Amino acid sequence: MAKKAPNPTDKHVGARVRMRRMMLGMSQEKLGDSLDLTFQQVQKYEKGANRIGASRLQQISHILQVPVSFFFEGAPQTPGQPAANLSEAPSPAYVSDFLATSDGLALTKAFMGIKDAKLRRKIVDLVEQIASDDKQ
Repeated sequence: MAKKAPNPTDKHVGARVRMRRMMLGMSQEKLGDSLDLTFQQVQKYEKGANRIGASRLQQISHILQVPVSFFFEGAPQTPGQPAANLSEAPSPAYVSDFLATSDGLALTKAFMGIKDAKLRRKIVDLVEQIASDDKQ
């Protein structure tokens, strides 16, 4: 029997749980303990393999100190859903995917720690130059 692909919304919510958990420096085991679950169950939630129920999502939002709506920010639009206000288009999924990685989170935290705006701009210019050189 073929394995069923995770629902895009469940994947998105799980990725947002992972991103926020990592932002707080919390392990899957610690989150699982707070929820009376195993870290494997937290892994399944974060991958979107298992759907997070409403009451569980509310528990998670309390533990991770964010409103429930945080988990749905930038969620993919489902077929038949009315179009969102286009002036409030969600950020591309690759940004969330990047921030859900340990490297992405570390880079973002370090970058935001640079107080000098001109220096931050120079770093962005440098990275863009390196990226364009890699394409050639």
